[in-house]
Amino acid sequence: MRGYATIAIIAAVVVAALASVLISGREQASPGSNALVEAAYPLVTGQVQNFILADALEPAPALAFQDADGNALSLEDFRGQYVLLNLWATWCGPCKREMPSLDRLQASLGGQNFRVLALSEDRTGVEDVKAFFGEIGIENLVIYIDETASSSRKFGVSGLPGTILLDPQGNMVGRMIGPAEWDSPEAVALLSHFTQ
Repeated sequence: MRGYATIAIIAAVVVAALASVLISGREQASPGSNALVEAAYPLVTGQVQNFILADALEPAPALAFQDADGNALSLEDFRGQYVLLNLWATWCGPCKREMPSLDRLQASLGGQNFRVLALSEDRTGVEDVKAFFGEIGIENLVIYIDETASSSRKFGVSGLPGTILLDPQGNMVGRMIGPAEWDSPEAVALLSHFTQ
């Protein structure tokens, strides 16, 4: 019996030592980490509980897309503000359900420091996106479209919707796959943490 007690004590010491190493490693800033991101962890709850904050800030991949008038754009055009990039499509049921909340979020938080960039991955053209916006009453979002539908691949998003928060320097702060109520108190608290 004494042998089992000794083994149990040794095992407890080893587990405590490993936990200490893991915790201290988490507390130390890794290269490219950001104190603002670190401070956001308690805000990842409720509607945004699946939002994954970046361990280290990395530049977003280059994207080429267009606005409703066919003007060529890239993410570089949105530098200087936080951007909630939402990859979606008109044929995506969860996208259709979350789009009104993104519209309300743009109305309430959008401005000089923050923008919702809802980027359609529809290959059928901008007219389908315009019709979709009209059908569900989108008033505050600007139409952007990537007819190549390559944005998801470039960001490693395996299913729509996919949402990525970019900082004013174009770095990826965090991401979430799947829908959310983006104007929920939890989502607004998380985004306001960065934009206010």
